[in-house]
Amino acid sequence: MKQLIDFFSTLSPVYGALIISLFTWLTTAIGASSVFFFNSLNRKLLDATLGFAGGIMMAASVFSLLIPSIEMSTGEGFYKVFPATIGLIIGAFFIYLLDKFLPHLHINFKESEKEGIKTPWHKSVLLTLAITMHNIPEGLAIGVLFGSAAAGLEGASIGAAVVLGMGIAIQNIPEGFAISMPLRALGMSKTRSFNYGQLSAIVEPISAVVGAWAVFYFISLLPYALSFAAGAMIFVVIEEVIPESQKSNHTDLATIAFIVGFCIMMMLDVGLTQ
Repeated sequence: MKQLIDFFSTLSPVYGALIISLFTWLTTAIGASSVFFFNSLNRKLLDATLGFAGGIMMAASVFSLLIPSIEMSTGEGFYKVFPATIGLIIGAFFIYLLDKFLPHLHINFKESEKEGIKTPWHKSVLLTLAITMHNIPEGLAIGVLFGSAAAGLEGASIGAAVVLGMGIAIQNIPEGFAISMPLRALGMSKTRSFNYGQLSAIVEPISAVVGAWAVFYFISLLPYALSFAAGAMIFVVIEEVIPESQKSNHTDLATIAFIVGFCIMMMLDVGLTQ
């Protein structure tokens, strides 16, 4: 792990964020490749993977983003937490707007329950857009943390950025599965299901590079940028991931998987960055 952190320490924040986010894209493709090995969608497994992914995203939001945002803020008392609070609200509102205007359909929902502006797009496209929306804040989180670490601000480090990338990479495996298998269930070919599944993560390298570049050159915005990414991820988890995992009759399994994912990300963040 030390060698990996030392390697990324030699790179610019943009290149570091790009490499890590390309890896998270790869793990999404690994998850999506499950369509070549399974012939049908196992709803119990799907709900468990959604819960697990939600737990990792929630823990990453708290330990990798919100806490560093508070630590690097100046002032005391309420003034110290003010940037984190404002950034979190703006980040959540950003995803709220995407949710209202971007046409999409959540995995366990009927086609009549699609959200966003009305469109004749096929259900497969709407499902892919739903997962793509999940991946925007994940890429931003990686980029913003790399930019913060490169700027040398308290509470951010290259180690924390690498660990965050590892956590997102882990949860992207079930996320890839969660998009390719439903597409296969709709009658799409295995190859097309895989392509749609892995392409849902193409926004991660893009948003990671944008996030790293922006915060590195606008250092005063770093606490806000970190909490912005956290707010966006938390909104996705509460508004989309958790409801999707609880839609069927496997609520206990999904909840336990959420807790497991949260604990794994918490241990990674605290254990590997101290």
